[in-house]
Amino acid sequence: MPPSRLDGLYRSLLLTKFFCKGWGKPENLERLFEFRKIISNRTACSKLVPRDYPVEITKEELTSDCRILEGRFKTPLEIYLPGLVPDAVKDAHFQILLPTEWRDERYKPVCIHLAGTGDHYFWKRRNLIAKPLLKEANLGAIILENPFYGMRKPKDQKASSLHNVSDIFVMGGCLVLESLVLLNWCERNGYGPLGITGLSMGGHMASLAATNWPKPLVLVPCLSWSTASAVFTEGVMSHSINWDVLQTQYFSDGNYRERLSKMVTVVDDAFLAGQHFIQNFNQSVQELKKDLNQVDDLVNGGARPDVNLTVIRETTPEHEQKRIHINHTNVLNLSEPLLKKLLSNVKCELTQEEIDELNLKIQLALKNYKAENKTDSDKLILEVKSEEPAPETGPSKSLGTKIMEYISWRNSNDPSTPTPPPPAEKRERIDPSKTRWWEREALQFMRGMMDECTHLKNFSVPYDTSLIIAVCAKDDAYIPREGCSSLEDIWPGAEIRYLDAGHVSAYVLHQKLFRSCIVEAFERARKKWIPEHERLQEVQDVERPK
Repeated sequence: MPPSRLDGLYRSLLLTKFFCKGWGKPENLERLFEFRKIISNRTACSKLVPRDYPVEITKEELTSDCRILEGRFKTPLEIYLPGLVPDAVKDAHFQILLPTEWRDERYKPVCIHLAGTGDHYFWKRRNLIAKPLLKEANLGAIILENPFYGMRKPKDQKASSLHNVSDIFVMGGCLVLESLVLLNWCERNGYGPLGITGLSMGGHMASLAATNWPKPLVLVPCLSWSTASAVFTEGVMSHSINWDVLQTQYFSDGNYRERLSKMVTVVDDAFLAGQHFIQNFNQSVQELKKDLNQVDDLVNGGARPDVNLTVIRETTPEHEQKRIHINHTNVLNLSEPLLKKLLSNVKCELTQEEIDELNLKIQLALKNYKAENKTDSDKLILEVKSEEPAPETGPSKSLGTKIMEYISWRNSNDPSTPTPPPPAEKRERIDPSKTRWWEREALQFMRGMMDECTHLKNFSVPYDTSLIIAVCAKDDAYIPREGCSSLEDIWPGAEIRYLDAGHVSAYVLHQKLFRSCIVEAFERARKKWIPEHERLQEVQDVERPK
């Protein structure tokens, strides 16, 4: 299914830019990468948060339909990575909704709700999902304020626009440990079974947190997937990132390129390569045979004439004049380092490997040239090209015009009505094969960082995958799934449900479905929880002195 046009339109209307200050300090990123190895191991991570971690309840209110508690505690991440958590983020704030009366004293379910991108404070999650669940299923809720959002937003941050890429890793580290604090608090106060959920970014953060709880836990991640790397490098969110700043910083500070890039790994590279080969198997085999035949001809063939190579740069003023006298031009496909040297405006020394590569490509071009023209040539002209994207033409359209065009097209039943070019067309996925080498390198670094810290393959499998129901949108342009490991493979036994919708339309139209999945997952937990609860009660009765 093609990515949702509505997702592209919605993202194009938002003016927020992410990571305007760059990647973050290299020393901070290095500490985060090292801490990820600890926090991704359930045995090690669960020991980071004591069962009696101090939590302060600051307010309690009784309404006609529920009890509302508010509280706070220090984020444990500040203990283990001091100096990385901004002052405004250090205090974790939360709100608890509990029924005025439990229907069954043996069964007091509570679910933690984590925030999606842009979900500040408590009101949205409280009114759209927590209160309806309380009314429909007697299900309690804990709504945790997201780091860098609402009461935890740094003063110099605008809206949800995180300053640095490292901020999102700080956010994730905080949420994983803070969720453990709240789950421990629930157990101390006799609540259970327990669960965790979230939409979009909140769904992925819920998945990360659930991997580290050493007991059965309900997990319902909605509109998320196995990694955040595709979100920031391929989805519509990638066009909201300040890539100019990231690329400049990446190449100006050797710490990123020489040291940090070696600490991260793109998890799905092998998967992508295998997928591409399988999808294009016949073509791949034919190309492989052609390459082998050409190399064999060069190795075993006779003497070859010298070749006079002329490199034409598109930036030279004489380019157009020279092209007039060229009847046949061969384009060389060269490796990036060699291409960069040939296109530079200064003299460059070629290594022996680059000379061998150039000679091989020239001989192949000469062979193809003679095969096509059936004649000899004293001089062969080869062109080395670096293609630039065509500039956009035409006046830019206003926000109102874009919306009206889209609505008019959606409401029209006349098949002859022309389809307006949606913003999603201009905001298609970033294609690494069409970007410059320096853009590709920065993009690959982003993929590696995101996979290193967010890919579920790098974390423990949740304790009981039968309590997982994940809800995904088939046409999601925010969370691309193609080329990423599937949740079914990473979490055997989990149930994945797919909606015929995009990211935005699913969020707006399917809140009821999200709630029903949460209720269903808790019903599964109930069947395991109550018998266990009764068994423990029987043991306590036997051990109690008479």
